[in-house]
Amino acid sequence: MTHDHNHDHSGGHTHSHEHNHEHNHTHDQAKEMTLEQKLITLFSHWIGHNDSHKDNYISWADKAKEAGLTEVASCLEQAGSLSQEVTKKLEEALKELES
Repeated sequence: MTHDHNHDHSGGHTHSHEHNHEHNHTHDQAKEMTLEQKLITLFSHWIGHNDSHKDNYISWADKAKEAGLTEVASCLEQAGSLSQEVTKKLEEALKELES
């Protein structure tokens, strides 16, 4: 597409600039995902990934307890609990997007 712009400059003269706007993409490409669709995909991934970490923390907390590492076990249990809270927040956000 080509169009002209005429500009009047102080000093009493005018001149024009021709601008060419090329569109170098096709309109038959698959439609890109919306932000909401991307977030739904990300939330689903993050929830599963976070739950996996939570399970690992709890598993290692059990091993730490068996080894007499009480304080380490407590920290890992707390990390697991915090991970569960993160999962709950991610699930809330996912439900909001899906409603």
